[in-house]
Amino acid sequence: MDIKGILKSLTEDIESISDEKVKSVQKTLLNLIEALVSENNELREENQRLRDENNRLKGEQGKPGFRKQTQASQNISSEKERRKGQPKKKKKNKRDKRNSIKVNRIETLEIDQSQLPPDAEFKGYKSVFVQDIIITTDNIEFKKAVYYSPSLNKNFMATLPEGYQGEFGPFVKALIMDLHKNSTQPAIVNFLNTHGVMISPATVSRFITDDNEHFHQEKMDIVQAGLPSTTWQQMDDTGARVNGKNYYTHILCNPFYTAYFTRQHKMRMTILEILTQGEMMFYFNESAYSFMKQMNLPDKTMALLKQHNPKQVMNRKEVDALLMELFPNKNKKLTNRQIILEASAIIAYRELPYAIQLLLTDDAPQYNQIVENLALCWIHDGRHYKKLTPVVPSHIKEQKYFLDTYWAYYHKLLAYKESRKPEVAAQLLVEFDSIFSTITSYDQLNERIEKTKNNKDSLLLVLQHPELPLHNNTSELGARRQARYRDISLQTKNMKGTEAKDTHMTITETAKKLCVNSFRYFYDRISGKYEMPSLASLIKLKSNDYQRLAPA
Repeated sequence: MDIKGILKSLTEDIESISDEKVKSVQKTLLNLIEALVSENNELREENQRLRDENNRLKGEQGKPGFRKQTQASQNISSEKERRKGQPKKKKKNKRDKRNSIKVNRIETLEIDQSQLPPDAEFKGYKSVFVQDIIITTDNIEFKKAVYYSPSLNKNFMATLPEGYQGEFGPFVKALIMDLHKNSTQPAIVNFLNTHGVMISPATVSRFITDDNEHFHQEKMDIVQAGLPSTTWQQMDDTGARVNGKNYYTHILCNPFYTAYFTRQHKMRMTILEILTQGEMMFYFNESAYSFMKQMNLPDKTMALLKQHNPKQVMNRKEVDALLMELFPNKNKKLTNRQIILEASAIIAYRELPYAIQLLLTDDAPQYNQIVENLALCWIHDGRHYKKLTPVVPSHIKEQKYFLDTYWAYYHKLLAYKESRKPEVAAQLLVEFDSIFSTITSYDQLNERIEKTKNNKDSLLLVLQHPELPLHNNTSELGARRQARYRDISLQTKNMKGTEAKDTHMTITETAKKLCVNSFRYFYDRISGKYEMPSLASLIKLKSNDYQRLAPA
């Protein structure tokens, strides 16, 4: 049966039907077909997952993970639409590349004169740059002077230079730190052993996870410098594994830094703990009570809370004690407990001098209400439209037409970010209402349009703050770094290793944004030279330049 042909014939002349009742019934039936096809695809996938699980329980294998490209598994990336009309990046000129290459030695090559004709004239030399690298050991025998004091009955011994403790020098330690971002620990051991460094897996692990206090402090300094460096921040999260359990790595970033925080949960209290850098406080004032009411805390619970007359400012231990008095049974009133906890923490956070004013994220619920101005990503919103998989030809056309309109509007927003003209902002507000009030014959598309319209305030914050990006790609790229680590190393074994991983990734990714060589940076710190400026100071410097050059 030619289902596509039948559907095409049913939709070709639908608008020519004079009887409105018949036309309405036919449109309803076509949307019913869409709903049934969508449900059928979901049931097929669920059925296959259950079959695979059943086979695995019986010790067999499930269906292979590859499948042919179908409409249901189409690419939902919006990169093509987002980049439309933007100038292509220029390829780096070969001469520019040569200028950045350090020349270690020059060799002059001559021609055997006997192979030249008698009339050959010397015209000079032509330079050809060839890159190579020499990997060799630099093993040192330190002879430490030893003195003995009979009066004190004590030996005095010369100390090793900074960075040479633990039988390995700063170069090896810095190399381990830098390789760890893209290599497993066994691969690092194999690389070092191959090139003459006799080192054990336990020692490599120890260098990565132990004595990282100064690097942890650098991470804190990066975050403290990064938060005020722009008027906005971005956040995202991706999966992580810690000793066989599922965790989440949260990414906090802007153009000058990227910071990583692996936590067991991804809820509002987790986000607040990250943003306050572990120094979370709780306010119980009129603003907090008003916010609790806004979050639908029952009047009875509110009255009970006020009867306890809590202190205006509390720490986590004091709040937990208060909640235990209010709700002795932890299994009951969990929602009310959560409202009181979150509302008091959010109000306290908003009062901090470094609190984020503008936060750009996807539409995940854990970011709601933390900041007063939450901006949403247009790319994430656009993906929802591409996820629709209509089968009715007229619906396919309507989806395509609307997506063309959607991305045309997106590029108008990009143009506004450059011009920043108030009259253009007013025009774009009107145009948004017009575009996202569209009603098509495709019900699922209409539902998606309505959801975008409901997010108007968050999607159009850029009209009030043109410095805001329209997409969350920066934090998604940060999340990709964690995803690559997960592909390579699968997991960390304990929280000490997890914190080390987060810190090292924060330093390497921030260094990359600031055009700093991460290996040299690790070497500078481990060797105790401290000749390179800190990443935090570079963030402040770049931020000052950015704010000075930003359009008014």
